[in-house]
Amino acid sequence: MTSTEASPRLAGSGTPKAKRGFRLPVETGVVIVLAILVGLLGWLQRPFVEPANLMALLQQAALPGIVAVGMVFVLAIREIDLSVGAVFHLAAIVAALLMTAGIDPWLSALAGVVLGAAIGVVNGALALALRVPVIAVTLGTWWAIDGLSLVIGKGQGVAPAPVSDSNVFHVLSGKAFGTFPASVVIFILLALGLQLVLHRTRFGYRVQATGSNPEAAAHAGIATGKVRLTVLAVMGAIAGFAGIIHLGAQGSVVPADGNGFVLLAIAAALFGGTRLSGGHGSAIGAAIGALLVQVVLSGMALVGVDAAWTSCAVGSLLVLALAADWLGRIWRGRRAERRQAGQRG
Repeated sequence: MTSTEASPRLAGSGTPKAKRGFRLPVETGVVIVLAILVGLLGWLQRPFVEPANLMALLQQAALPGIVAVGMVFVLAIREIDLSVGAVFHLAAIVAALLMTAGIDPWLSALAGVVLGAAIGVVNGALALALRVPVIAVTLGTWWAIDGLSLVIGKGQGVAPAPVSDSNVFHVLSGKAFGTFPASVVIFILLALGLQLVLHRTRFGYRVQATGSNPEAAAHAGIATGKVRLTVLAVMGAIAGFAGIIHLGAQGSVVPADGNGFVLLAIAAALFGGTRLSGGHGSAIGAAIGALLVQVVLSGMALVGVDAAWTSCAVGSLLVLALAADWLGRIWRGRRAERRQAGQRG
């Protein structure tokens, strides 16, 4: 046996087996805050907790929430993609223009999603080639994509006429079981699916390993560059998909669509338990975080706060989410120190 190998534990040895303490899910905190906030607003204004209003809140949270569950993977590898809002808008614009030109709406929608994935690949390739953080690359591509959207859309809204032999608009603007909007159903299914991918698949393990310790992951044989590239491609595809859902549900896209989504997505992911330091994430937590953010914004309108304060509120929520992430790191660090001290004792 070499010196680097751990010696086997002998029967009756004095080293006690570490006890696994009960740990609450990382989403517990955001669920509690959401429940308290909804209860408070319902107490102030009873109509707020009526089923119709709660469903409307879900629908409003769906699109930024879809972007947020994708952002979980980006944050999990210690990166931030600032271009998602611009990708959302460009994908919707391109799909709308293709539909207007007579291209089959389903093919046009697919083109929008593929375009988003392609932009994600470009973001990842540039970050790898230039050896810079993704946030630096996407700061530039964000502005470039936003400008491209204005050029090809001529700074105006685009509203393709529904095609009689296609039901793309009918599907994306319809309701499942006559109650749940299509965007809400897609939002929930995507959050559940990506949660399984992140925590129950080999790819998800590689994503978390890359974010937790890139050097160790590389030494373990994980192609960290490929993981980063794939994550950004997935993020771009999800942002493009969200743009297509918006186009299908609303029937049009205007220049302001998608603005601020990146801040909402990051805040939602952080509130939901995803760590800015990487290595861990929760798609379900991000979905709940997106709903929390929407409840805050709707609550502001409910209590009579001027709509001009919305941008200030979104920025404040992001700062609060960053503060919560920082406090979480301190708490986890101290807990780890106490655990190590207990094992030494």
